[in-house]
Amino acid sequence: MLDRPFPPSWTVRRARDAYLAENGFTVAAYDDASTEATVFGIPVKVPNTPRHRWAIMLHDLHHVATGYGTDMIGEGEISVWESRRGLAALGLYVAAIVAIGSLGGALLAPRRALAAWRASGLGRTSLFASGGAEEDYQAMLELTVGELRARLGIPEGGLVTHRALHARAPKTSPGPAAPHMTGN
Repeated sequence: MLDRPFPPSWTVRRARDAYLAENGFTVAAYDDASTEATVFGIPVKVPNTPRHRWAIMLHDLHHVATGYGTDMIGEGEISVWESRRGLAALGLYVAAIVAIGSLGGALLAPRRALAAWRASGLGRTSLFASGGAEEDYQAMLELTVGELRARLGIPEGGLVTHRALHARAPKTSPGPAAPHMTGN
């Protein structure tokens, strides 16, 4: 399992693709009619509306930037982080999904949720505030992870030292062994 945040020298595209692969996700899934979410470990299908699609794409970049994992606690942490940075641009449906994740994080790991709240920084925004233009997303993929972190006010090394993957993630990385630990 790859357990450290992606290095700041990687492009966001490379880190996003590695993040998707290690979790068993694909870029093509962004366009699926529904996506699978988990609520306290129980898988549920949710409609993948255009706003949800946009939010998932940016949410994945938040994982790349922060380093939060995709296990239940990591999803709780990132939901808390995103909640404090603002959910207004998401609309009610997607904001409710993030709010539920925040509640889950607070219940499962209150200290880590509080740390994520503090790390989010009062008055800072997330990628959700960008308005969601496809051109903006494509441009972000060409940044380095370090540049994305700087844009979001995140320390160069991310916000965590360890990240865990969700229970159904592939047990081995599909690419070269521990590729993001090389620093290239």
